[in-house]
Amino acid sequence: MNELEWQPEYFFYESPRPHVARITINRPEVRNAINTPAHKEWSDLLDHAANDDDVWIVVVTGVGDKAFCAGRDLKYLSQIQHSSASEQQADAELMSRVTKLIERFDYPKPLIARVNGIALGGGFEVAMACDLVVAADHVQFGLPEPRRGIYAGGGGVHRLPRQVPLKLAMEYLLTGRSMTAARARDIGIINDVVPYQELDQRIDQLIDEILLGAPLSIQATKQAAMRGLDLTLGEAFYGEFPAVQTMMRSEDSREGPKAFAEKRLPNWKGR
Repeated sequence: MNELEWQPEYFFYESPRPHVARITINRPEVRNAINTPAHKEWSDLLDHAANDDDVWIVVVTGVGDKAFCAGRDLKYLSQIQHSSASEQQADAELMSRVTKLIERFDYPKPLIARVNGIALGGGFEVAMACDLVVAADHVQFGLPEPRRGIYAGGGGVHRLPRQVPLKLAMEYLLTGRSMTAARARDIGIINDVVPYQELDQRIDQLIDEILLGAPLSIQATKQAAMRGLDLTLGEAFYGEFPAVQTMMRSEDSREGPKAFAEKRLPNWKGR
């Protein structure tokens, strides 16, 4: 994994194993909520991982066992709203250079949410924006925004009805009620629930299975599946996807059949 050229202030960025980047929100004092500078840092870290050819999978999590991510830091937002015009302008200019995780509809590599604590509001929206979600069994998910006079505008009102049956989605959206991790798994929002002590082990199992595939094949599969959702079945079936074209020209596309013929495990290069 290529080294960062700067030292993150609000996150840990590390490689717990080859080809895996783990981005950990380190703001436990605000339940891992994200202010504008942290949004910019998170965006830069996601870009770094996306552009690092040695990173094949990205894991997103929060520090500790209390909170995954509480979404936007409302205390910080309130302070900005009551600050000087110049400070508000500086914050707005910084925010204009941010691409949030919840806005990354075409992130090239698999995103795994390691949900270590409560995921309410924006934290739930972040989890839903990831490709795979594993949660500790004490986690609660929910979108309580209507109870605070706002709404789940970070994608919650749109992603939830696309990930579960409409009536279930509307029940949780309109009541603001939370659900257990087990309930989230049962209705298909997350992949698995394990005791907190087994969270890393389950994440590693998923990573092991993904790494059996060629990284460019995984990226092609993700892009085709996600972009195909906006197309009819026929359009998706015959559509052309850039990541698929890249995969077809890769060394790994030849290594796979060669390894199969030679009855050995493939040696993926990611190129």
